[in-house]
Formats: sequence, structure tokens, C-alpha cells
Amino acid sequence: MIDSLVAYKGKPARIIAQNTHKFEIEFADGSTRKVREKDFRFIHPKFESVNDACASADVAVLEEFQEESLSLQEITEWLFDTYSAQNAWCTCLLVEDGLYFYWQKDQIFVRPSEQVDSIQAKREAEAREAELLANCMANIQNNRYDEADTPYLQEIEKVALNQSKHAKILSLLKIENTPEAAYQLLLKLGYFTQEFNPYPARFDLSEDKELAVDVLEVERVDLTHLSSYAIDNEGSNDADDAISIDGDRVWVHVADVGSAVAIGSELDDYAQERISNLYLPDQIRHMLPVALTDKCALGMSEISNALSIGFDFSDGQMHNIEVFKSIIRVEKMTYEQADELMQTHEDLSALSAVVKAHQAYRDESGAISLDLPSVNVRLSDGQVNISAQSSTPSRDLVAELMIMAGRATGQFAQTHGIAMPYAIQDEGEFSPEMLAKKDQFTLSESFAATKCFKRSAISTKVLLHYGLGLTGYLRITSPLRRYLDLLAHQQLSLYLAAQPTLDETRIKELIGINNAMQPSIGKTIRTSNDHYKCLYLLQNPDWSGTGVVVDTHKDKALLLIPELGMMTQIKFKALPALDEEIALKVGRVDLVERLANFKPA
Repeated sequence: MIDSLVAYKGKPARIIAQNTHKFEIEFADGSTRKVREKDFRFIHPKFESVNDACASADVAVLEEFQEESLSLQEITEWLFDTYSAQNAWCTCLLVEDGLYFYWQKDQIFVRPSEQVDSIQAKREAEAREAELLANCMANIQNNRYDEADTPYLQEIEKVALNQSKHAKILSLLKIENTPEAAYQLLLKLGYFTQEFNPYPARFDLSEDKELAVDVLEVERVDLTHLSSYAIDNEGSNDADDAISIDGDRVWVHVADVGSAVAIGSELDDYAQERISNLYLPDQIRHMLPVALTDKCALGMSEISNALSIGFDFSDGQMHNIEVFKSIIRVEKMTYEQADELMQTHEDLSALSAVVKAHQAYRDESGAISLDLPSVNVRLSDGQVNISAQSSTPSRDLVAELMIMAGRATGQFAQTHGIAMPYAIQDEGEFSPEMLAKKDQFTLSESFAATKCFKRSAISTKVLLHYGLGLTGYLRITSPLRRYLDLLAHQQLSLYLAAQPTLDETRIKELIGINNAMQPSIGKTIRTSNDHYKCLYLLQNPDWSGTGVVVDTHKDKALLLIPELGMMTQIKFKALPALDEEIALKVGRVDLVERLANFKPA
């Protein structure tokens, strides 16, 4: 075999020596290597210098040999007439290419024409794919894209929305396969607009769907003689609750969603997947189908179905508590309208007196509420609007009546042995000095007080809710918007229908489902609000306003910006005092990281 032409790892070589176990081969560059016989392939008995410039071979002459195996010499003679070293090398290259042939040990298998066609079509598709990929990469590097790039941009979009961990084109562009990097690229290209909100998808929150809705007919108490007021924001069409007063008796009426969403039903499963309404600056995602809201929301028709909670309140206690299904006649009213009527409207004035007495009771029981600034962030026609959430007499009235309804229903459930998801909160770690001035906190003191609260939780046990100053508090007034409120309604519906209610074990399981979803919901709300606050600053680069110092550390001050509901940290040569107001202007805004820094104006 000395002076034979062989192929070693795709390169031609000459055998120059042989011993018992190995052959020494020489390559075109003069380098040598000792190898075993099984490591190379015999090409031709006479070595000649060969190259890859091969004449075109007419493979059609081998049509009659399809699915047969021939030797390298036989294939070469059919393709090139003569079995020379160069021709044999060209045959070897054709076999290694794999389109028409492949090796079967030392023989060559001739592929059937169907296999050849299939491989050829695949190669053409891969070549087209490579061309499209190269064009897309070139477009991206020039900050543009066209329609042909859409499949690749959709792969990047999946990474940006945390629906995929990898996009090949990002790796080729040497861009990190992270949601932030992918999102930044799509923003830069204009594939995403700044107004687009990626966070509901990034945290895998379900979109709205429509399902069949059927409201169960049940026996109801006629309360249409009462004046029932649904006080809500202007333009709202999904009122969960209404309020009435009849002499000394207070009524809170809640949309009767329990008669439409049975435990274990398709609608119940749907609500469990969503847990709550999601109110974002650019959209609302509903816990229940919108069609259900149209059927169950109060005031959508002349007569509304409700779950009514009636009670008397005196000496700090709830008396004569009733809970039943009802029909009511609802009068809609905006908060602004209610504020104007608070002093002169007989029912609102009477309810206000009850509310003040209950607030006094809770205050004496240790309730603590903090008046930290908060804002509403809304996207409308591409523009972000930020407005302060204001506390008004009618908002405070409604909020307190909802607390009273939760307290009363909690007592009703305890009396009748109905397992419920109670809202609880352990006692906070407030100093006596803080408690002594809890109603006169400055902004910095309110900020410090937030760190003293224990985290609230949900339990089947009747325990303290420290912040509210109540024991046995149950959220009951938003069954269209919150799953645990709906669960409480479902339990009451079963009890009122004299059917078995869920036991504590099952309620705990449903609380667990709720708790598992809450982090994603909370993150989506926070990140979405931060996104649109940053967009607001990009749309208003000349913004200036006031920050209030709420904490200091060494030479840095933490400022809360009430107008924006944002915080910033600034380094000062002379540290300002707590609660000092500092004029600010915008520094750098990073929409991708949802960060904005400010500097003294």
C-alpha cells in the first residue's frame, strides 16, 4: 500500500511507510502522521497530487444501480470512464457530500431518486433560509426590517415576552438571549412601539376570553323599596356594590356573582386562572368574561340581582346581621356627585354618621392607615396621563361601608359555621411614640411606618387584621374582580340554598391557588405602571416638580415624588432634612429597565 492515495479526515494523503500496526501518511503540506488502517479510506493504489476541482459528473448513468452497493473503482469508472487518482478523489468527494451516495463500510450505496430529490429540496430550503437569515441580520445591523424578516423577529419577540429562552438570530448577532435585550432591540427597530406593554405576556397572564354565561334563578327577597346607590368612577359600567340605609339599618348590596359562577364550573376554573381583574394603564384584563359583568353588575338594568348584607351598628358592634339573595333598584352616582350631596342628601348623611362611628371604633381598636401619595396612570391615544388618587368624603364613605360589610359577613359565617378565606394581619412593630401620633404622620413618618407593618395574608382562621383594627374580616364586595371575594359568595350561595359548603381543607387549597398567582399579578401591575411612568417622562422631557425627602443615609437622600408616584435617590453635599421639599427635573430615563433618575432643578 506504499504510495497509495488515501483520505484522512477529508484530506488527501500518501502512504509513505508501514509497520505492524500503523501507517505513516504524508499530506500536501509535507506534514506526516501515524495512523491505524481503520482511520483512513483507500482511494487509489497509485498516489498522484489531487485537488477538489472536479469535472461535472453525469450521475444519471447510475440510475440502474439505485439501491445497490458498488466499489469506489466501479462508481468512478461509470462516472468518469477511467479510474485515475484524480477521478477517484472526485468520486470520494461526491460520496462524502451525501446527495447521491453514502458509504456502507468500503462500498458505496447508490441512493434511490426519491431520496435524492428529498435531500436536494431540503438543501435548497436550507440555502434559502440561510439567505433570509443573512438578509435579516444585515437589516437589523442597519436598524431596519422588512416583511421577509418577520419570522426571525417573531422569535426575538418570544424572548422579549419571556415565552422562549433562545432565538438563534440573537446569538448570531451576539446579543444576549434575555427579555430585556430582546425587547430593547425590538424597540430600536420600531417593531415594538414605546406604548406597547410587554409585561402581561412576560408574566404569562391570560388574555380575556368569552364563555357561555347562565345566571341561576333563585328565590330572592324584594328590596326594591330601598334607595340603593352605586357610587363609582365616572364611566364605570361594572359596579360591584351599592349601599342603602333604612332607619338605623345599613345595607350593602353586592353583585350576585355566586348565582352565575358555581364552584367547579368552567367559569370557576376560568376565574381561578386569572384570580383578579388586572387594571393596567393601557388595558383591563378581566377575571370573568365581560358578558358576565353585563349580566351581574349592579345598575345594568332597572332591577338588579344582589347578595344583600343588612346589619345594625351600635356601641362598636354589629347586630341582627342578615345575608340573603335579593332584587334591588339601583341609582348610579359618581363620586363627584356624591361629594356634592354628602351634607344635604338624607341617606348619604345618615350613612356618613354610621361610617364615622365605625371609623372611631376601629381607631380605638388600633387601626392604622397611611396616607401615602398614589397616582392613576393611564394611556390614552398614545399619550400617558398621570393623576393623583384623591381621598374624598364619598370615597371614604364607600370604602368604610365595604369594610363594615366584610366584618358583618365574617361574623355571619362564623355564626353559621361556613369556612371562609379571611384577611388577616399580625400586629405591627410600631413604637409607642409612633402609635401616639399615628393620625398626624408626616410623609417621612408614613414612609417609615410602612416598614413596621407585618405582611397581610389569607387564612381560614378568624384572626386579627391589625391595620384595620378588626378580627374576622372578610373581603366580600368585589366578586366580579377578586377570586377570593367570589369564593366567599359561592360559599354563601351554597349555604343559602341549604347545600353543603366547602370545608376548610378545600378553602385552603383555593387560597393556595390564589396566592400562587399573586406574585405574577403584582409584578405585572408594578412593571406596567413603572413602564408608563417612564414613557410619560420621555413624552414630557421638560418635566419639573417636587420631591419630598423621606429617608437619608450618609450623603444620600431618598425622595418621594407625589406627582408621579415615583422615588429617586440623590447625593447631596449638604444633606437636606426629612420632609424637606426639593425642586427636581428629569435626568436619564431608561424605558427598558423602567428606571428614571432625577436631579435638583
